[in-house]
Amino acid sequence: MVHLRSLRFFPVDILVLLVLGVSVLPASGASVDELVAAARKEGAIDFYAPSIVTPEGAQKLGEAFNRKFGLKITLNFHPSGSITRDVGKVVGLATAGMPPEWDLMVAHDGGHATLWLRKIHKPFDYTKLGVDPQAVGYDSGTVILANQFVLPGYNRKMLPPEDVPKKWDDLLDPKWKGGKLGMSTATHHPARLATAWGEKKATEFVKALARQQPYLGEFGTIYTRLQLGEILIAITMTDSFIHRAKVAGAPIAFAEGIEPIISPAQNAGVLKGARHPNVAHLFTAFLTTSEAQEIWEKYAGQTSAFVPGTTAYKYAQGKKVLYMAQDQAEMVDRLTREYGKILGFTR
Repeated sequence: MVHLRSLRFFPVDILVLLVLGVSVLPASGASVDELVAAARKEGAIDFYAPSIVTPEGAQKLGEAFNRKFGLKITLNFHPSGSITRDVGKVVGLATAGMPPEWDLMVAHDGGHATLWLRKIHKPFDYTKLGVDPQAVGYDSGTVILANQFVLPGYNRKMLPPEDVPKKWDDLLDPKWKGGKLGMSTATHHPARLATAWGEKKATEFVKALARQQPYLGEFGTIYTRLQLGEILIAITMTDSFIHRAKVAGAPIAFAEGIEPIISPAQNAGVLKGARHPNVAHLFTAFLTTSEAQEIWEKYAGQTSAFVPGTTAYKYAQGKKVLYMAQDQAEMVDRLTREYGKILGFTR
């Protein structure tokens, strides 16, 4: 059973006393049977994930999860609005000593870097549940379930082939100045370029982008304006929106051939103070199974680049792809905020 709930905002300056039901928690290295028994007592999960998963996709995940473990868990789906904003909300609640709205948060690794640096994850030994150690990150606080790929996006009907960017620096051509480019709130995308280029070059690139006076907005808005031809190029576009375009028959495509390709990982992480931590840990491990990967690809258009045979694995072969390592997280987190200011999102 899945319930779609709207996102609520709790101001951090209001002290709220919440009385929570306390469940019996198994050890962090609990066996599957122990975790299933503890999850059964909790009975529900508040699941935050990208909106492209859709309520139907979330329901399919919940049904497959319950079948696999013989449970009757109620899955409450909380679709993302702006992940950057929602990560900030989680940080604000934690700073105020308040519990999170969600038990399990699926977000890009840049968002989880912010949470990890502030110790907002509830770690767990996921390898005990059969999760590949390569997929476990942030001091056992998260698990990679899918990889995004990020490149500039354009409208095939509006932009002639000769104008499609062939390298990142092509976005700095003066012909794109004055609102012809669009930039989303995902400033962690250009911040990741620093892991390949170095901080100095990446920062100079972002300052030059700002001088192009791009249209600023959330991903959904940038995607819509690209469809309408109100902007000609999205500086960065995720493959989830390319997938959405294919499903809808929209003429939005990647500027293929540009390297390096930015690859944020979609990470699932249980939040400290979660009301249903045992269900959340079990569900996190479940998201790496073949059943869940199939559903995730059907609805979100993504799979793991580290699982041989998946669509993501095949796409990455022979390409220069940027995967963010844990030891790069602090720099990317800092530059994400700095680049937000440079581009004009925050003052």
